[in-house]
Amino acid sequence: MSKFKTAKHFASWLGFAPNRKISGGKVLSSHTRKKTNPLAKVIRDAANAAGNSKSRLGDCFRRLAYRKGRVVAIGAISRKIAVIIYTMLTQGKAFCYEYAQNETINFKNNKLKNIVKTLKKYSISKSELDLAMA
Repeated sequence: MSKFKTAKHFASWLGFAPNRKISGGKVLSSHTRKKTNPLAKVIRDAANAAGNSKSRLGDCFRRLAYRKGRVVAIGAISRKIAVIIYTMLTQGKAFCYEYAQNETINFKNNKLKNIVKTLKKYSISKSELDLAMA
């Protein structure tokens, strides 16, 4: 892993980083390059399987797939898995599942805060919300 300075370099080598073409501050194109890397194929398969799991990566996959489509979600989760692999190999640490669970809880708490903020913004009371849901 000493060949790669950072996790970004590793993800780029696998073909998960976008090839951005910029001219005059304007992004002309931005897409991931097609590379035939056996490790990248295995990681993409793992990302696709993560979409069916009930893990943090699975939650992230489903959110992305809903918004952007399954192909984009596979690419994004593949990059996340590559960064996790790079970190595990360079730091010699196992994947911390508790951290992933805390991150999921934080995501849900932030979503609830946003919902409460939106309800206050539009002056919607609990009784009005109950009537609308019935």
